[in-house]
Amino acid sequence: MSSNYRRLSQSYASTRVSLRWLPEPPFENTETLVLTVGEWYVDLRVDKGSGALDWAIAGECTVKDVNPRRIVFTHTIDSHGNFNVSDPCPFIPLPNGYDLETGAMPRPDLSGNPVTEYEELWRYLSKDEIGMDAVESPTAWILESEDDCPSHHLQQGFKTFLARIEGRYLALQQTRPRATDQMSGSERKRKIVGGEVSAKSEEFVDGRWRAKYALGPNHSDLPSITCDFDALDQHSWGFPEKKVNVRGCKYVVRAFEVSGKLFYPTQPAKV
Repeated sequence: MSSNYRRLSQSYASTRVSLRWLPEPPFENTETLVLTVGEWYVDLRVDKGSGALDWAIAGECTVKDVNPRRIVFTHTIDSHGNFNVSDPCPFIPLPNGYDLETGAMPRPDLSGNPVTEYEELWRYLSKDEIGMDAVESPTAWILESEDDCPSHHLQQGFKTFLARIEGRYLALQQTRPRATDQMSGSERKRKIVGGEVSAKSEEFVDGRWRAKYALGPNHSDLPSITCDFDALDQHSWGFPEKKVNVRGCKYVVRAFEVSGKLFYPTQPAKV
C-alpha cells in the first residue's frame, strides 16, 4: 500500500514476502493475507502447494514502541494452539517500503516445536490489490463474536472474527479452546488445547465478489460478504458499544473506519 494511503488510513492489508528461520535461508510457502484495522487484526495463511490451512490467527495488535515500531499480538484465535501474548515484535521499515519483522516463536515444522529466531518480510497491498473499486462506506471493520455464540452444527461454543478492508474479506472461526491435564514426568500440568479452525476468504474482482478459500469443517457456517451484510446498516457501526447481528450470531464491532477516520466502538483492551 502506498505511503500516502497509509498516512490517511489506519486500516491496511498486508502479505508476507518471505519467512526465514535463522540461520537458514528465507523462503515463502504460503499465500498470506492480513487485514488490520486500528489495533485489531485477522491473519490467514494458506499453503501454496497443498491449498491447506497453514496458520490462522486473530486478535489485538498493540503498538508498544516506535522507532522501531514494536507490536504486541494477542492470539484469541490460533490454529497452532499458541494462545500466549507475544513478546513485542519489532517491525523495521526498509528502503523498498517493506517491513522486516524479527523475533522468536515456536517452529511448527520441527518435532517439539522449538522456539526459534525468525525474520518475516512484509509488503503492504496497493489500492488496486485490495479492490478499491468495491468502495462503499464503511471502508473497513473487524467484528468479534460474543462469548458462547452457538454454531449451527457445533454443540460447543466457538469464537469467530470477521474482517473487511475494501475488496478483501476474511472470516475465521475456532471451536472453543479447552484445558487438559498432561503429565510431564511426575508433574501434572494444565495445557490449553485449541479447537478446529475454519476459514473463508473472499475478494472483489472484475466487478463482483468471489470466493477464494473455504477451509475447515465448518466453513459453510461462516458469513459471506456477498449475502450476509447490509451495507446500509454498516453506517451505524461506529457508535459506542455497538453490537450487531450477523447470520444469527451477535458480534462486537472492534474497529471501524470510514474515509480514513477510525472509530473504536468499544474501548480496546490494552496488553
